Amino acid sequence: MNVTIVGCGSVGAGWAALFAGVGGHRVRAWDPSPDVRGAFTDKVTRAREQLSELGHSTDAEVIVCERIEEALWGADWVQENAPEKLELKTQIYQHVESAVTHDCIIASSTSSFTWSQLGAGLKHGERFVIAHAFNPPHLVPVVELFCPNRGALDRAVKFFTELGRVPVCMKKEAAGHIGNRLAAALWREAVHLVAEGIADVEDIDKVLIHGPALRWSVMGAHLGYHIGGGEGGIDHYLRHTGPSQERRWATLGNPQLTAEVCEKIAAGVHNEVGDRDIAELERQRDRQLMEIVMLRDVYPTLVRK
Repeated sequence: MNVTIVGCGSVGAGWAALFAGVGGHRVRAWDPSPDVRGAFTDKVTRAREQLSELGHSTDAEVIVCERIEEALWGADWVQENAPEKLELKTQIYQHVESAVTHDCIIASSTSSFTWSQLGAGLKHGERFVIAHAFNPPHLVPVVELFCPNRGALDRAVKFFTELGRVPVCMKKEAAGHIGNRLAAALWREAVHLVAEGIADVEDIDKVLIHGPALRWSVMGAHLGYHIGGGEGGIDHYLRHTGPSQERRWATLGNPQLTAEVCEKIAAGVHNEVGDRDIAELERQRDRQLMEIVMLRDVYPTLVRK
């Protein structure tokens, strides 16, 4: 397939590496910023090297284009990764629609906007798909999908499944989709714990990494409570332990990001990070994600794909 990347940041680079390195698709990429375009090839190369370590390697090429029209020529699939600005994204879609055929899928990596917000102005909204992944998309398998048109949604499921992704189709659209809503709920309580002086940033992260997140890497919240219910499973848990959950829910916080709270969070994060810069943190994150991916290939998760 001919796949076009619109938006050449880190998400776009991960997608490009995946589309070419795993799918063997011909990839063209474009970004309005010459500096971003200039840095794109190195980012894609690093991501493709990571995929090669994981056993995925093809010689499909990735071409960076100076003009969007060149990138869109003959496209079968367009993956948009522009900043989260509604007006900007809708302008891009209007441009893309005028340059591609009617059977070309236009997919958005949006992390927050809904299909209705983004697809409202399209002439052929039936082929517009929300396709949100978590950064870096070439290492984190899940892709959240939404499209009212069953045919386009089926094409998206097939496309991402063949790339080794785990597509999840939402039954209704929601701002932030599934994953970011779950992450936002957890972070809200983490901010509350900091704001109330219950724990500092580093200790909260330690509890998460070495506690719940360790279990969540192999089972989701519902399955975790099912096992927690013992031989009676989730039915027993809901009947006998459900009220304790409701008591905890009643005490959860609803913090505000005041200047004081922001200062506490920022100070805590900087203390946790030390002298490591973002590039080093990304390298460490990617290396550990790769180790987890390789381990999960040997020991699958308890949740069926």
